[in-house]
Amino acid sequence: MIIFDLICADGAHRFEGWFGSSQDYAEQQERGLLDCPVCGSKNIAKAAMAPNVGRKGNQEPSAAKPEDNRSGTQASKPVANTVAVPAEYKEMIGKLVKAQEKLLANSEWVGDKFAARARDIHYGDAEEKPIHGTASKEDVADLAEEGIAALPLPIPMLPPESKN
Repeated sequence: MIIFDLICADGAHRFEGWFGSSQDYAEQQERGLLDCPVCGSKNIAKAAMAPNVGRKGNQEPSAAKPEDNRSGTQASKPVANTVAVPAEYKEMIGKLVKAQEKLLANSEWVGDKFAARARDIHYGDAEEKPIHGTASKEDVADLAEEGIAALPLPIPMLPPESKN
């Protein structure tokens, strides 16, 4: 798999294209199968990749030197996929994380055996204690039908075996 930075010459929209090989890219380009996901233009070319670009990607196009624009297309503007999060939300999430950590500190990780362990505890076949792990939607629905409480964690977490 190879990833190319692509740009449409009509609107100067930059985007990624994933191809099996350089040959796949060339064939799709030749057959007119590539189009801009923003404006639909078929006038697509490979954009200069990071190792060949002299300016930083977060600079305004006016800061770019003319020699940095070798493709002859209009320079693209910096784009971000981040959203400004209000301070109150950050504080609230932080409190949720701490509360969940405190809750899980006294709970046993059972991994993908959560449904079976919850049943064992519910029916008295295992010691009653807090557990956490993973379960499919179907498993959780089956537990609910049996009257066994199981709730999703508010904050996603990494299983202990996945941590460094």
